[in-house]
Amino acid sequence: MSGPSVEEWHDRAQAVAAFGGGHGLHASLSALRVLVDDLTVDELTAIVTVADNGGSSGRLRREFDVLPPGDLRMALAALCGSDDWGTTWAEVLQHRFAGDGEMQGHNLGNLLIVGLWELLGDHVKALDYVGRLLGAKGRVLPMALTPMDITAQVRGLVPDHPDALVAVRGQVEVATTEGVIDSIALVPEDPPAAPAALDAIAGADWVFIGPGSWFTSVIPHLMVPALRGALLETPARIVVVLNLAEQAGETPGFGPADHLAVLLEHAPSLKVDTVLADASSVGDGLAELREAVEACGARLVLDDVSVGDGTPRHDPVKLARAYAAIMAG
Repeated sequence: MSGPSVEEWHDRAQAVAAFGGGHGLHASLSALRVLVDDLTVDELTAIVTVADNGGSSGRLRREFDVLPPGDLRMALAALCGSDDWGTTWAEVLQHRFAGDGEMQGHNLGNLLIVGLWELLGDHVKALDYVGRLLGAKGRVLPMALTPMDITAQVRGLVPDHPDALVAVRGQVEVATTEGVIDSIALVPEDPPAAPAALDAIAGADWVFIGPGSWFTSVIPHLMVPALRGALLETPARIVVVLNLAEQAGETPGFGPADHLAVLLEHAPSLKVDTVLADASSVGDGLAELREAVEACGARLVLDDVSVGDGTPRHDPVKLARAYAAIMAG
């Protein structure tokens, strides 16, 4: 399948599919929403990890046997407009109940989404309704249509056998393991992908993967066979957005090159066009990262994309500028 010519690519707004979950995807979508506003992007689809088993999402998942709504809610909040309507609804969606009763810790947006799922009986249709209510600047889709668990093979949990692999199951359990994650998988192994997500990948000009919790928000997309197949076949240019730092539990000791390497270990045939890394966060790992990027045939873009306060968080405004430059390059 051939994509648009170079001239066509630069003469029109772009269709973008963004992959991830949690705070990383929220930052990426907040940046892409800016590009929707300035007409660089005209179609924006978020494809979101749905394997959470903790907090409000985990409680609702267990009680109602539905997809965990939390990461979907965060993605929808990120796509709200910057006017009073959008900012108000973003706050409503993210509102978390306090108190000491059964509602404690639940997000209002989670309850809204689950209520619509029960009413409409259709995950995608319900998310579209929430998006319309919010005036969202894009579409939010689950990476699969059934609840699933992440499992990991972890080293370092057996004191006398540090290289022994131990199976750990559950998003929270994997994210907080005291060992070193070797690989992940999904249960079930072949969950049904949303047809709309496959269509979004096929029709995208650009695909953004990351940032986010690497083993529990980013790589799981590549474990859904239909999504992985669509990503291998898409004519879109694939951009991998690296995390700013290692993450306790998931990626201790990981440098930028390690993040890229483990992603490609889970999808060896993935054709990456661009790797985006924060210039100030690469440090002594620059030479290794350049080598890893060149080895997979991609280009490396170093830019200032962190909030700059010492915390490992991406700045949506800086990300927007970096994304726009990548799409114009």
